[in-house]
Amino acid sequence: MSHAPDPRGSTPAHAKPSRTGLADPVSVLMPVRNEERYLRDAVSHVLSQDYEGEIEVVLSVGPSSDRTAELARELAVADARVVVVDNPSGQRPSAINLALRVARHDVIVRVDGHSMLPPGYIRTAVATLAETGAANVGGIMAAEGITPFEIAVAWAMTSPFGVGSARFHTGGEPGPADTVYLGVFRREAIENAGGYDESYQIAEDWELNLRIRQAGGLVWFQPALRVSYRPRASLRALGLQYFRYGRWRRVVARRHPGTVNLRYLAPPAATMAVAAGALVGLAGLAGLAAGAAGSWPALATIGFAIPAGYAAGVLAVTARATRDLPGPAVTRLPLVLATMHMCWGAGYLTSPRRLVPVK
Repeated sequence: MSHAPDPRGSTPAHAKPSRTGLADPVSVLMPVRNEERYLRDAVSHVLSQDYEGEIEVVLSVGPSSDRTAELARELAVADARVVVVDNPSGQRPSAINLALRVARHDVIVRVDGHSMLPPGYIRTAVATLAETGAANVGGIMAAEGITPFEIAVAWAMTSPFGVGSARFHTGGEPGPADTVYLGVFRREAIENAGGYDESYQIAEDWELNLRIRQAGGLVWFQPALRVSYRPRASLRALGLQYFRYGRWRRVVARRHPGTVNLRYLAPPAATMAVAAGALVGLAGLAGLAAGAAGSWPALATIGFAIPAGYAAGVLAVTARATRDLPGPAVTRLPLVLATMHMCWGAGYLTSPRRLVPVK
């Protein structure tokens, strides 16, 4: 694990920040790689926040195949509030740790290179930090699609039927949470926890928030903090995304067994059941085709009943979604849901121990 700089002072992670001037200055840490398309707008949305305190933007730039690095330097030349740091590994946890080392302020705002912060985001987050005494405050990953496929994915990503009951996906009341989307932190909370664990490629935010909570810090969900997120635009990209999610969530489960719950076990359980049912059904069909004596018809019926039951459930959810979605998105939703469930489950089940050895 790579550690951030030594904590500033000894104030507990749950203490309220000191007030300096009109509002606390903030450092916005933005890991970027191949973000030429969105970077200028993302930085503009940060610098145009209606916030009375000082805003610093630290761009941690990984190796890119587009003009991301050049554009980042242009933004820094054009505005002294923008700082650029190189991230040779290209990995997000190391990018954030590197940015933290050069950041000047005690309130840390975590933003992605394609995130478009809404007006008032930083003001609301900093106020919530002060009101709650939280170590980290964050809100909702507000998935919004444009194409019919993206609209279907966005619906699935904001529905309990697609991603479970996590409030940073589906919304809910303000309050303590296991994790939140992005996050606005007290710097000392990150540093006292040892920084982001650079052995993680996915789930690094979840894992850091776990260590912050284990150290006595409060992670607070504030639904007023909504950040637009553009879903994957193709079935292949979606499947790879959720396969990696499942694979790395298994890593967290190995490292922190107490975090395993039914929501995370549902996709692998469904994947195993559907795969086993399909295999049993195919075995029954093979027996029938070979003319073998025995209970092959019953075996085929029982086996195929499992994936058929799963498919019926997906179609029932799709029928419910017709009130929210246009027709072209509805027709894509069954495949979207099945891809998210099965790929997450397959990633979880096949996650190799070599990814991150258990300590």
